[in-house]
Amino acid sequence: MKPVTVSIDVPQSPERVYEYLDVLGNHEEFTDHFLLDWQVSEPRTGVGAKARMRVKNPGREDWLEMEVTEADPPRSTTEESISANGRRRTRGTYRLEPAPDGGTRIGFELAWLEAPLIERLASPLTRLVVRRANARSLQRLADRLAG
Repeated sequence: MKPVTVSIDVPQSPERVYEYLDVLGNHEEFTDHFLLDWQVSEPRTGVGAKARMRVKNPGREDWLEMEVTEADPPRSTTEESISANGRRRTRGTYRLEPAPDGGTRIGFELAWLEAPLIERLASPLTRLVVRRANARSLQRLADRLAG
């Protein structure tokens, strides 16, 4: 499946945005509309930071294990996750760059490394749902950074 990319501009510096994103537990604040029951383990920042959470969806519970796999302060941070009983593997990358009018352009790309057959067959719908959830997350992230 093709990756999904969303972006938003915020007035904060890339360093400030990165500082916030580097704390994996902070992600709960802007993703809890679709990722619930977060449990963060040590370390809480940087490569090796891990969290476990439940994906909000109808039907059976779907737990997700996430780990930060790459960090390039203050430019990017990458996390990989496993869910759907090991049938879904994704890589999410936050890219931070100076915005044209100052501040930071935050880009987030979610790429599927593996996906269940039903998600691959329904790829346009899957990507639409993920794009909407991630766009909402970035808006909520911008609100958190402003508050």
